Amino acid sequence: AAIKEVLPESAVTIEEVRTVDMDGQKYEYNLAYDEQGNTVGCAINVAPVGFGGPIAIKVGFDANGVIWNTKVLSQAETPGLGAKCTEASFSDQFKGFDPAQKRLSVKKDGGDVDAITASTITSRAYADGLATASKVFQTIAQTPMPLN
Repeated sequence: AAIKEVLPESAVTIEEVRTVDMDGQKYEYNLAYDEQGNTVGCAINVAPVGFGGPIAIKVGFDANGVIWNTKVLSQAETPGLGAKCTEASFSDQFKGFDPAQKRLSVKKDGGDVDAITASTITSRAYADGLATASKVFQTIAQTPMPLN
């Protein structure tokens, strides 16, 4: 269900999990296709370390590398503070976020991400995770991906 939430609505076929190696780490992802078999998106799993430990995030991209949506799968951030990373008031800012045009870092660090009040560590981790997912997307995009 989380995969469907982060991909464009035109995605009708979603592949089984694939993995890609980048910088010595393995990342899981799913490619998505429309009815004609055209690639319309990619959902990538990342797990940056926040204040309370890893934050598992599924990041959906459209075919151009623009973030379509994000979904926190698990986290152990402080309730009422960092745990707000699961709320739309924080995550909606990433819908339509183009990493080629904006910086995926918090404004305090010169980026374009509004941090959660009193939760800079969590906000930085989330933004870093999305920046990593964007790099993974670029790695995947350099390889032809036929429909299986």
